[in-house]
Amino acid sequence: MKIKLSNAGKRFNREWIFRRAELEFISANAYGITGPNGSGKSTLLQSIGGMLQLSEGSIVYSNEKTVAPEDAYQHTSFCAPYLDVIEEMTLVEFLQFHHQFKPFIPRFSVKKIIEAIGLEGAANKQIRYFSSGMKQRTKLAQAIFSDTAIVLLDEPCTNLDNKGIDLYLSLIADYCKERLVIVCSNDPVEYGFCQTIFSILDFKNSADKMVR
Repeated sequence: MKIKLSNAGKRFNREWIFRRAELEFISANAYGITGPNGSGKSTLLQSIGGMLQLSEGSIVYSNEKTVAPEDAYQHTSFCAPYLDVIEEMTLVEFLQFHHQFKPFIPRFSVKKIIEAIGLEGAANKQIRYFSSGMKQRTKLAQAIFSDTAIVLLDEPCTNLDNKGIDLYLSLIADYCKERLVIVCSNDPVEYGFCQTIFSILDFKNSADKMVR
C-alpha cells in the first residue's frame, strides 16, 4: 500500500493547521509524526487516514491499483486515546463486534487476541470496569490485529505502564513489519522504531495562518 499527499493542506475556519505537505508513505515502513502539543499532529494523521477531508491538495491511495478515497477505510485501522470503545460490551463482545467490520490477521481468533494482550482474566468483564491501561490495550488490539495494510497510531502508549509499553513494542515488531505504520507522538518510546520522522512544523507557515 502507498499513500501520497500532494500540496496537501487542512484548515479549520480561517486557520491553516498544515499546508503544502508533500508526503509519501509505503508499506513495510514505519513513519513518525512529531511536533508540539496542539500543533496539528492528530489532524494530519486523520487527514492521511481519510477521516478528515483535505482543504486543498490531493491524497492518493494505491495498492497495485488506485483505491478510491471513500474506500480507504477498508485498508486502515486506527488507534487513538480520544476514540471510545463500547463500554457496555465485554472484551469478547467488543472484539466479536469489531470483527464484523474488519477481519483479523490470519490465524487469530478473539481468544488468541485476548491472550496476546494479556487480558485473559478480563475477557468477560464489561469494558466500563477496565482501567485506563486495559482500555488502551483493547484499542491497540482492535487496530493491530485487524487485517489492514495501514496502521495509524496516535499517542499509542497513553495510559500504559512499562509492561504495557513493552507489549506495544512487541506487537509492532511481531505483526506490523510488512504493513504501513504511522505513529503520531512526541515520545521517542512510541516512535523509536520508525525509519522516517516528520515534524508537523515542516508544513506550517506563520504567513499562511490567515486565509487571504
